[in-house]
Amino acid sequence: MGKGSGGVNPASPKADQKEVVYSPERWKLLGELRKRALEVMGALSRRGMEALVHGSLARGDVDEGSDIDLFLPQPLPSYLVETALAEAGLFPERRELVMATPWQLPKAHLHLDERTVVTFPLLRPRPLELEFYRFGGALEREGLERGERVPGVDKRLMLVEPTPSGHAESPVRGREGEVAGRLGVSLELVRERIQVLTARKEEGHTGLFFKRELSPEESFERVFDRLARSRSLPRLRLSSGRPR
Repeated sequence: MGKGSGGVNPASPKADQKEVVYSPERWKLLGELRKRALEVMGALSRRGMEALVHGSLARGDVDEGSDIDLFLPQPLPSYLVETALAEAGLFPERRELVMATPWQLPKAHLHLDERTVVTFPLLRPRPLELEFYRFGGALEREGLERGERVPGVDKRLMLVEPTPSGHAESPVRGREGEVAGRLGVSLELVRERIQVLTARKEEGHTGLFFKRELSPEESFERVFDRLARSRSLPRLRLSSGRPR
């Protein structure tokens, strides 16, 4: 796999910026993970569904613990997504419905193997919820095929910017406006992610509001509808165009 950063130039050097040079093994791992991502993205694309790859795989700073995270940015009937994958011989080992909070986006997670996950929303995402993926770094299939890498923020709240030999990283705190401009996201989103990731680190857990594994016979839409009708969850987010 090529080591170019896809035209991305890191910001000017700073005193607190660190340069990271990738080993040949790390470049090889990046290529292998991206090949798998393209296989899954291709299966979806053949059915007219274009996914994003996000996180370390989009930035390039992968390691042995990195996941292959794919996101379909619009709500789709779950049977269409699963049919597209099945036609390519891709079947989920685990299916989960997840909500971070009662008022945030309900998502379907299809775990194809221990590190490959396809996620899609059950309701229409709000603009800030889509910006979340650009904050961490997101690439479309065409960019992945060209070997591009993009800047994004990791879970340590470090801005990771690709370089020809690896990446440069620097802290986000104190540079919120600069980071927002660099990533093309709102300042509100940067501040929100700092708050969430800081709290998560201090509390030592994800703090998910709801997580439910589905049986092969259950549909995401029906499970979410039952959850929405539950009187014990009056504040649950229910609106925004879901396909039928």
